[in-house]
Amino acid sequence: MPQVTLNNGVQMPVLGFGVYAIAPEHTEQAVTDALAAGYRHIDTAAGYENEEAVGRAIAKSGIPRDELFITTKLWVQDAGEDSTKRAFDRSLRRLGLDYLDLYLIHQPFGDYYGAWRAMQDINRQDAARAIGVSNFYADRLVDLIDHNEITPAVNQIETHPYFQRGADQDLMRKRGVQLQSWGPLAQGRDDLFTDPVLTEIAIAHGKTVAQVVLRWLIQRSIVVIPKSVRPERMAENIDVFDFQLTEDEMNRIATLDTGASSIFDHRDPQSVSWLGNVRFNT
Repeated sequence: MPQVTLNNGVQMPVLGFGVYAIAPEHTEQAVTDALAAGYRHIDTAAGYENEEAVGRAIAKSGIPRDELFITTKLWVQDAGEDSTKRAFDRSLRRLGLDYLDLYLIHQPFGDYYGAWRAMQDINRQDAARAIGVSNFYADRLVDLIDHNEITPAVNQIETHPYFQRGADQDLMRKRGVQLQSWGPLAQGRDDLFTDPVLTEIAIAHGKTVAQVVLRWLIQRSIVVIPKSVRPERMAENIDVFDFQLTEDEMNRIATLDTGASSIFDHRDPQSVSWLGNVRFNT
């Protein structure tokens, strides 16, 4: 599996397996199947409420810990310096791990400055090999970088053919932050899987639309974490390293950008208020 090098030298697989919206009772089997398919990068979150199931699958797999890259995230209700450290410890216990490879602030709401101070301490103690953020727009990301010692290693944001985030990626590259895509397949919205441009390119390569989209993101140096509960889809999503999109094909996909979210607008006041007040059993 190809790797990217984060700003602190940590190696991160370019393709992983996400468990967002997989029910806890189905998560252990899904992660077990993903690991069997060759995935070694697993992405979860306290807010997904399935960390324990991820941990069980990891423990039963027998795969050496140093061959895995495990990410989880801090939910809004636990932001703040002291509460972040407690939430981190709870996540480690649920996962059954001694350390994380990547710990992210899940949303740019609440006391995320206090959270970042705690996460810097966690990183210095090697309890998390890398720390980063998720869903941060450029203004909040730059502000966080400029007023703290450690620059986030990763910003995990919605990125797919209909919301391509080119300007965000340019800024992150200049600031040393790795862009990671959540929702790389747009969660199947806007008829992505029947898009004529993507379909034509897929046929030309003997691949599926999903494989073309994941390959397009990887060729843009973006880390991807597709999700599926079907083993055949897991195998399909990881099988994207035996073909290359041409410059013309990359440019054709670039024309699909709408410049707007297909899933959730983190700048809409009502959405921000709703999301910032969601409570989970973290």
